[in-house]
Amino acid sequence: MSFNNLDTLYRQVIMDHYKNPRNKGSIEGEHMAIDMNNPTCGDRIQLQLQLEDGVVNEAKFDGEGCSISLSSASMMTEAVKGKTVEEALEMSKLFSAMMQGEDVDPEQFALEDIEALQGVSQFPARIKCATLSWKAMEQGVEESEEA
Repeated sequence: MSFNNLDTLYRQVIMDHYKNPRNKGSIEGEHMAIDMNNPTCGDRIQLQLQLEDGVVNEAKFDGEGCSISLSSASMMTEAVKGKTVEEALEMSKLFSAMMQGEDVDPEQFALEDIEALQGVSQFPARIKCATLSWKAMEQGVEESEEA
């Protein structure tokens, strides 16, 4: 597949997650909520996590922002559901490395759609948009471990 075709496919995946977000809404019952924002561009995310016995039982988000921020939140919530906290944190580390331009094997991700965000690493101002929900997840897990 040529670079232009791959770029078009990635844009379509990002726009699909933006227009048809997965896991947007609220978790019923006991959960934690983490609010984060990116003051540079106005992205705002509220991530809700339900952790049970070291596993991300449920993950949902709400918020507003650019297509990169919201599609990344959609992809992240899909990817971490059912994963252990350790696996979710490892995915976050891999995603961060990918955003810094490091070579990361997409097979390491449970959701291949995440690879569509790889091109964001070429635009340093947009990296914070893509990583916002992942940072919220890391913060939520950290706070849960401290409690």
